[in-house]
Amino acid sequence: MDWRGKRTSDRIEDRRGAGGGRAMRRTGGLGLIIVLLVGIFFGVDLSPFLGGGTIGPVPSRQAPTGPNEINDEMEEFVGVVLAQTEEVWSGIFEASGYEYSRPRLVLYEGGTTSGCGFAQSAMGPFYCPNDQTVFLDTSFFQMMQQQMGAGGDFAYAYVIAHEVGHHVQNELGLLGEVNARRARASERESNALSVRVELQADCYAGLWAHEAAAGLNLTDGDIREALNTAERIGDDTLQRASRGRVVPDSFTHGSGDQRREWFYRGFRTGDPAACDTFAATDL
Repeated sequence: MDWRGKRTSDRIEDRRGAGGGRAMRRTGGLGLIIVLLVGIFFGVDLSPFLGGGTIGPVPSRQAPTGPNEINDEMEEFVGVVLAQTEEVWSGIFEASGYEYSRPRLVLYEGGTTSGCGFAQSAMGPFYCPNDQTVFLDTSFFQMMQQQMGAGGDFAYAYVIAHEVGHHVQNELGLLGEVNARRARASERESNALSVRVELQADCYAGLWAHEAAAGLNLTDGDIREALNTAERIGDDTLQRASRGRVVPDSFTHGSGDQRREWFYRGFRTGDPAACDTFAATDL
């Protein structure tokens, strides 16, 4: 993946070093990893459907860095990936006669505030539709590499593209529609709808990779990184790690095989219509 020296998005806000949750980092080791795994398993990408209740009272204590002030290589990397998603999705929306409203992305450390409540590291990356913002504690990337065997630049890019996929769903009105359906559904049915939302975001991430492949000089190895990551953050993999058994009815994001399949479907076809998980009969 050739990302250095490319345009960075001006929609990044850097709140790292602003406090708001550093004590969590010092809990360390296995305890933090378990919290992270459980946080992912319980559907943190679906925080928009949780009502936006505040988890904690700790706000950021330092004024955020202004837009597009790139401070380090990590922010540059995230800025380039976000810019690439802007270019791809703006083009796709324009081709259909629509305008794409670009999301914001907040980098934070430990904890920060969001329009969906308090954000903390244990939640993993997530998208909040209330402020149309992706929230990312980049320590998650370190955890992916060291504890999950899912490292690499394009593995991290896939995570960002997945969250942007939720923004695309929000732009299309899908998140609000699913929210209404889940409010009327049983727990099992609600989980099944969550899986379809998440797999579609995986497919959208693959579609983005299809369109961005030439500009980023993506290789087969890059795509394997994303597929490996999709498998390792599947509900079945995370359940085995956190509770020692798999309960399919409680899946909220999909199995590793499903996540791999839908990412690759988007990458292989480059067709948004191929990402209609809600019409799929094999889930």
